[in-house]
Amino acid sequence: MWEKLKTLEDYFNSLETKLSAPEIIKDQQQWQKLAREHAGLSELVENYRLWRKINGELQDAREMSQEKLDDEMLAFLREEIAGLTKKKEKLEDKLKILLLPKDPHDEKDVIIEIRAGTGGEEAALFAADLLRMYLRFAERQGWGMEVLNSSPTDIGGMKEIVFAIKGQNAYSRLKFEKGVHRVQRIPVTESGGRIHTSAATVAVLPEIDEVELKINPQDLRIDTFCSTGPGGQSVNTTQSAVRITHLPTNTTVSCQDEKSQLKNREKAMRVLRARLMEKMVAEQQAEQALERRSQVGSGDRSERIRTYNFPQNRVTDHRIGLTLHRLEQVLDGDLNDVIEALITYERAEQLKYAT
Repeated sequence: MWEKLKTLEDYFNSLETKLSAPEIIKDQQQWQKLAREHAGLSELVENYRLWRKINGELQDAREMSQEKLDDEMLAFLREEIAGLTKKKEKLEDKLKILLLPKDPHDEKDVIIEIRAGTGGEEAALFAADLLRMYLRFAERQGWGMEVLNSSPTDIGGMKEIVFAIKGQNAYSRLKFEKGVHRVQRIPVTESGGRIHTSAATVAVLPEIDEVELKINPQDLRIDTFCSTGPGGQSVNTTQSAVRITHLPTNTTVSCQDEKSQLKNREKAMRVLRARLMEKMVAEQQAEQALERRSQVGSGDRSERIRTYNFPQNRVTDHRIGLTLHRLEQVLDGDLNDVIEALITYERAEQLKYAT
């Protein structure tokens, strides 16, 4: 571990040198790539340097404690040694976590797709609740949001909504949300007052830029059609909506929220790149079954991950057995306790399989 940390520190130092080189500064694409690497290593290197400093102070204190000292000085050194030992052990635990393999997409923006599942109109209303939950969470983080495609219902629900959230480490915080979310409550559409169970599926995809994933234009079929649903005069009158099909994988993306066909096409391509990358990653993970064991859940969209029970004011995450009795706050975007618990669980599993 210490040899690896020293190697990473040396590489970090070499990155600092490269970032100030005139030829690298001129090549902004290369500079940004190296800057991201440098930023990604900074916390690790900073903590390693702090560990080295504390370790040095601890050795000095232990050496001094072997000398002939008065009782007061000896008591002071023993207290100092105990405090430094505790700090050193805490830093070693942190360094082990920082050395764990990182998801290469953790720092990216995300594209989230929410679709109403079983439950009819109530499922669509629940999908709208989930949309609001993620938007409120994004607001709390100071992140931005952009709708890419939506299919609203007449009474305020969402059959489907695709949107992007832009912010630092957005994917690392939201990637655990993928799967089936279930709600148990009395629907507004239910006159008998019975509790119903409905569901919505959530997909969380890292946003992929054109440089990372090249798509051959010859592999695409692009169709245009009239938009449907709310949208003003342009709806059903102009061929502004776009449907793009990636022929090799039969992946289809539609976008109709913009009045401009060009803008709809650009948004559809963003979603298509994200979905194609998801397919590639899923195929790689299927070949690395042992690695998947250290992940929170399977990441499958069909996996039930969470239940929102209104009568009991309860939110339960089934993957880690976490239950919170503050449903209203969670649906208002207060997701940090859930997300931190999921991150902690995944790190513990990674450490387990890393040893």
